[in-house]
Amino acid sequence: MALETQSSQVSDKIFTDVLAEGRQNCYKARDTFYSCIEKESNKKPTEIGSVGLLYPAECKESRAEYVKNCRPTWVKHFDRQYCAKKRVQRLLDNDESRRGPMSLPQPITSKP
Repeated sequence: MALETQSSQVSDKIFTDVLAEGRQNCYKARDTFYSCIEKESNKKPTEIGSVGLLYPAECKESRAEYVKNCRPTWVKHFDRQYCAKKRVQRLLDNDESRRGPMSLPQPITSKP
């Protein structure tokens, strides 16, 4: 009987943030935040998000909205995805100034 009472209490609670409308609000806030980062990419990032994500102070408001509308685990997951995507993009970027110096081994010339 105690088990029935416990299961009915758990099933009565509806997590609105995982319903379609809650997810859409989260995705909208996420997209707004990441578009702000892209738009303000020329400014120095001064704020720190989860998983080491750096972003400019101009995006603080959209970050707060993003964190408010999404579950903390989702924020962490999306931040990780964004950082990984940027890391790969930087590696594949053709702009040589963003890559580290590359030195090839020089052939050894010996004089007899």
